Amino acid sequence: MPRKNHRGTACLGALLAGVTAFSGALASPASAAPAAASSTHASPPPVSDFRGVNWADPRDNYADDAVVPSGLSTSDGYATTYAKSRAIIGGFAKLGANTVRLPVNPTSVNGPFWKSYRGAIDAATAKGFKVILGYWESDNAKDGKIDDQASWDRMWARITSAYGRNSKVYLEPMNEPFGYTAQEWTDIAAKWVTTHRKVPRDRMLIGGYKYSEDVKPVCADPRLKGTRIALHNYGFWHTDWTSVDQWKADFKERIGDCASRTILDEFGASMTTGLDYNGPVNGSNEVAYIQAATDTIREMGLGSVYWPGLRNGDTYSLTTLQGTGTRLTLKLNNQSGLDRLHWAWKQ
Repeated sequence: MPRKNHRGTACLGALLAGVTAFSGALASPASAAPAAASSTHASPPPVSDFRGVNWADPRDNYADDAVVPSGLSTSDGYATTYAKSRAIIGGFAKLGANTVRLPVNPTSVNGPFWKSYRGAIDAATAKGFKVILGYWESDNAKDGKIDDQASWDRMWARITSAYGRNSKVYLEPMNEPFGYTAQEWTDIAAKWVTTHRKVPRDRMLIGGYKYSEDVKPVCADPRLKGTRIALHNYGFWHTDWTSVDQWKADFKERIGDCASRTILDEFGASMTTGLDYNGPVNGSNEVAYIQAATDTIREMGLGSVYWPGLRNGDTYSLTTLQGTGTRLTLKLNNQSGLDRLHWAWKQ
């Protein structure tokens, strides 16, 4: 399975004329983290309530050092990180999102950046966003396996210590565990679920088999009952598919009867090249794919987190970051792409 080769490419042209600017409201820098939300809730939200975007490192979240979402810096303290994040999350909210997926790795969490990085998580939850924290392996491995078990364990222990009782924070033990067989991965995931049993299962998001591309083996494992499941699917996986119906059938095959637990937390296509996702397919596999993806999300009641809402240098990025310091805004790159997300989100 090819890797996501759109990640790391430069923008392919001028942004669409007349795009809408989105500005996140700024607040005074926070001096302390907001109080954690209670872990008790009457009933967990359905997956369809997850309407979100990924906020990614320009390097595609694969890093041996700290993973740093676009616009943030390891040199910033908590207050500055919180203020920057509040502006960016405010921009995501104006897109209609209520969820953000953020990367973590052992260097980010076990090292000094964690104190500052928590400002991004706290700014999002303070805005009322759900936050998905997902582990990415390092860039010098990319073998689809956990890089270092002890460091990974320490990372999740530290995350659950900080956010285990925060009902807005969701945990994804690994992004795209393609290095494992289905049995190996479900064994790892089941052990992780048991280790962190104090976290409600509905706040755990277990990646599907291989590139998180097939949720059925995870869904079928009784040890993972009650968890949510992460699905990934991309148009460039089948560049010759220009039929919306063919793409819809592909999505449904990957999901099986597990729609009520499935969040499509990575899907995306070119947003800076002028494609009209509201128009006819005209032989474009990307248009067919996005139309099928958003139709499937709506029809099956899936959760969805677009890749990416913001990632500097990614042609798939829904927005472009503007401004300096903490005075940051987001500019929409493709109105038709956002229209399709709103269709998926029933907005």
